[in-house]
Amino acid sequence: MNKDFKQGELKRFVKEYDGSKYGYPYTLEIYGVKKKGKKFKYYESSEAATFAYKNSEKYFMKGKDYLVYAYPLKLTENCMSCHQNEKVGDILAILTINYDLKPLFKEFNRKMIFYFFILFPIPLIFAFFLSRYISKKLRMKFNRLATIVENVNTVKDLKKVSVEPIDFGFVEFNKVVEHINDLTQKIRNFAVDKDILEFEIKILEKFIITSEVIKDWKETVKNLLLEVNKLMETYAIFSLFKVDDEMLSLEIFWLKKPSLNTIELTEKFITKKIKENVSFFSDVTDLRLEHNIADNNSYLKELTEEDIAIQTKSLILDAPRIGGVVGIGVHSEMAMDNIHGLVIEGILATLMNVVGSVKAMAKYTKQLEYYTTRDPLTNLFNQRVFWEVLGYEVGRASRNNYKFSILLVDIDNFKSINDSYGHSIGDYIISEMAGIIRQCLRKGDILARYSGDQFVAILPDAGEEQAFNVGKRIQDTVFAHTFKSVDDKDIRLTISAGIAIYPDHADNAKDLFIFADNVLKRAKDEGKNLVVIPTQEEVYEVFKAITEKTIIVTKAVNERRILPYFQPIIRNSTGVIECCEVLSRIDTPEGILNAYEFIEIAEKINLISRLDIILLENAIIEVVKSNFKGLLFVNLSPRSLVMSEFIPEVMRITKEYNFDRSRIVFEITERETVKNLSLLEKFIANLRVEGFKFAIDDFGSGFCSFQYLRRFPVDFIKIEGEFVRNILNDRKDHILVKTLSIIAREFDIKTIAEYVESKELLDEMKNLGITYSQGYFIGKPSPNLP
Repeated sequence: MNKDFKQGELKRFVKEYDGSKYGYPYTLEIYGVKKKGKKFKYYESSEAATFAYKNSEKYFMKGKDYLVYAYPLKLTENCMSCHQNEKVGDILAILTINYDLKPLFKEFNRKMIFYFFILFPIPLIFAFFLSRYISKKLRMKFNRLATIVENVNTVKDLKKVSVEPIDFGFVEFNKVVEHINDLTQKIRNFAVDKDILEFEIKILEKFIITSEVIKDWKETVKNLLLEVNKLMETYAIFSLFKVDDEMLSLEIFWLKKPSLNTIELTEKFITKKIKENVSFFSDVTDLRLEHNIADNNSYLKELTEEDIAIQTKSLILDAPRIGGVVGIGVHSEMAMDNIHGLVIEGILATLMNVVGSVKAMAKYTKQLEYYTTRDPLTNLFNQRVFWEVLGYEVGRASRNNYKFSILLVDIDNFKSINDSYGHSIGDYIISEMAGIIRQCLRKGDILARYSGDQFVAILPDAGEEQAFNVGKRIQDTVFAHTFKSVDDKDIRLTISAGIAIYPDHADNAKDLFIFADNVLKRAKDEGKNLVVIPTQEEVYEVFKAITEKTIIVTKAVNERRILPYFQPIIRNSTGVIECCEVLSRIDTPEGILNAYEFIEIAEKINLISRLDIILLENAIIEVVKSNFKGLLFVNLSPRSLVMSEFIPEVMRITKEYNFDRSRIVFEITERETVKNLSLLEKFIANLRVEGFKFAIDDFGSGFCSFQYLRRFPVDFIKIEGEFVRNILNDRKDHILVKTLSIIAREFDIKTIAEYVESKELLDEMKNLGITYSQGYFIGKPSPNLP
């Protein structure tokens, strides 16, 4: 400022440049710094002016709708001539410029609204056409992707998803597609096709090992081949198994009839594959080939070397000694597919389990079929077979009107041999004795081991004289034979024998045997080492004894004096008594009669059904009194079960005493053969519906045991005590009991070992997995419940 304005002039100057004069939204204001001045406002009346004065610098202040600039007016050298009392730098006044923003905002809003309505449709129109273009492009790409995905119906179809890349034109979408391809690859690496799962479940359902599968496993494999071809083309399945020293047999199962060239080519591939990959068969030279065809009405197309792919699975077991290979023949390209590879592995594993199990069980079954008819120590027929053959011989002799004899042989003083030399020597003597007796019999005579030291022979077409001569020959041969002990000492033995002739002494098998047994007892009573034929007086005495017992049994049944005795049965895993077998007894003035003394008579005079009913009722009465909570095993003749009054009587008893029917286990015995098994099956089914349980008694001792197991829904099997008793000393008995235990487990049936008479036997039963044990070591029969 070169000119020193007076206060009035300065005021006019400011007014001249004030914006409001020209319509601008700002005003100028001068603030004095001295209170005595009256021309200008004092600076303290303005916040901005106050700040500018006190800080001696310009100041800017912003409000909601205004702006304020404050400038201090300072003295310079040029001003000193007029302001001699001041010094340079002193502030004379504060100039403020005040901007009012409201008009600007108003104008801005007006123009914005104007341009908004003018320009707004342009980007919308542009966005509309742009979005249509992009949407069309994306829709085409997504439709392509959707088509590929919709075509994925199986795991194999996942390959189609990554056939070629799809470019969406956007990096982000292209990355999504890449991730889909990655996910597809990962799924393909571990996913299992739904069809494959359903197929394998179906295959597993078909391969439950039943008696039918064991009997005709080849038919089962044929059916498997047909099922497999519903999922994938398979032209052949084969199996090669060796059990112990059996001859090798390669079984090839064809889907359809193959040509000779296809057979030759496939055989070459299979044998080469087996010998290269399975050491068990590497040195095989003698191989029997058998071909089986699933569909005999169709022909297999010709196969070349390029078509054939063989996949195998092998199994080698030491006990039982079994080696096996199963394989499958498919087309080469199918074998390369991972998914079908899973199916093939599943089929081979299933086939291996089934065929291997069938082979092992067939071996055991073969042994069982033999030893259920044979005594394992002597290989002679056992007691059950003897009774069947004796019954057959009675019928044959009756039809053809001829005589035959039975010869009952007993080793004298055999108990002292066992006590003195031990059971091993006793077994040796029994075995030797069997050989001696067999040598003394005629061709066509039938020999059986009846019990411990007792043998019985059926002599067809033999009268009294011929039977006596055979008995004397045995007596003399045994007397002359020297048996050896462990320390090579000589053992001399004698035998006693009783003879009975059909029809002179009896017209039925049971009475005939009773005669022979009574005569044998007389031989023992008269000093032993005798062969005795019954005299007329003895015939009379036997008939008299039978008549007397018949009267006793009849009276006991009519007076309901059938006594229940209870023998405990323990669970091997816990040692706890969980069951009792109910045994029948008759109280007579001479003492208690055991069941074996009157059961046969009761069956003969048709009182067995009434006897069984009375025994059951008396047993339940005792159980209710004693509050015993376990199961009751009740011996029944099959004849009782098929009697029309049996089921109503059983239902009456359980209802009358409010007894839980599921606690009653009926033991089906083979005392008497039931010819109509269908009828017996029906009665058992009816009782099971009511809650009763069933067991097969003396399982393994005869043919009917396995017939019963196959036909009837049983809950328990009681293993024949003769097998159990000798299990520690005889390997064959051990194998039999072990096999019976395995068979029971396969059928989900509990097992009970009979004749457990020592702690060692009980421990072995536990080791073999037998569920329960019963025998004198566990507890003897008693009229009192445990």
